Amino acid sequence: MRKSSTLPHFMAKTVHRLRKLLLCAFGIALGTSAIAEQYPGKPLRMIVPSVAGGILDTVGRTVAAKLAEQMGQPVIVENKPGAGSTIGSEAILKLPADGYTLLAVATGHAINPAVYKKLPYDTVRDFQPVSHTVNLTNVLVVHPSIPAGNVRELIAYAKANPGKLTFGSAGNGQSNHLSGELFKSLTGIDMTHVPYKGSAAALADVLAGNVSMMFVDVLSASSHVKAGKLKAIGITGTQRSTAAPEFQTIAEQGVPGFNGNSWLGVVVRAGTPKEIVARLSAEIAKALKSPEVRERFLAQGVEPVGSTAEQFAAHIEAEMPRWARAVQVSGAKID
Repeated sequence: MRKSSTLPHFMAKTVHRLRKLLLCAFGIALGTSAIAEQYPGKPLRMIVPSVAGGILDTVGRTVAAKLAEQMGQPVIVENKPGAGSTIGSEAILKLPADGYTLLAVATGHAINPAVYKKLPYDTVRDFQPVSHTVNLTNVLVVHPSIPAGNVRELIAYAKANPGKLTFGSAGNGQSNHLSGELFKSLTGIDMTHVPYKGSAAALADVLAGNVSMMFVDVLSASSHVKAGKLKAIGITGTQRSTAAPEFQTIAEQGVPGFNGNSWLGVVVRAGTPKEIVARLSAEIAKALKSPEVRERFLAQGVEPVGSTAEQFAAHIEAEMPRWARAVQVSGAKID
């Protein structure tokens, strides 16, 4: 008799708990929906984990300005450079997952897990991809004092003068550092890496003649090439750039398999409501489709993309092993 009397009581308690859980879930869903409908109700921030003046900063500020125009709220850009973008990336994880703080990321976002022995975050678990903003056509530029007008001449000069050439980069383990290491390994030349805190600083020293060469985006290099202050001797992609079709790829100049192109994007903290992520993704795509932004970027070797969150997540997943192989070839590691 005890069993028959306690069973209904047990079932009643279970049903009561289920009702509470359902009501709670329903309330959370309503709350999330309400938050998404009101978003954005205050200014947004975009953390750029690089110095001002670099390509990530330039593209980030352009996107931020269009988002502010479209969404009716200021988007304040804050530069937090250092440690291969890990300082700025970690900063967003100390803030609420509410979609009000965006993080501009570059190829290094997919490279860092292979370079750093210990990161202060998990690249996949801690971030929610929002949009793959642009692809970058990179170019190998050399100072005019280097007697080489193409890749073959550069390789010949390097082999005749082992150890004389230097190449700059945005820092150890960054994509332009790994491009240089990959170039070394595929050509068998000997040149010395000189790391900087950002591409802008590295490019300044190439312009000054303190460093022989570097791999840099067309956007940053184009004006200096046109002015004769740098020589562009090959682009880094697997095919020629529509923005600069006159330049041969490094691959077709005797270095088959070479690919040093990179990309930029936007992520937020994991746990951000999916409705807000979808809104941000749509707004960024709209910004990149605007004629003034699209024409400006294409003219400077920057290809607007504007993907969905799911497409960007898949892209990062594919890029991580590709760059991990380049790290393995180079032996680049940061404690």
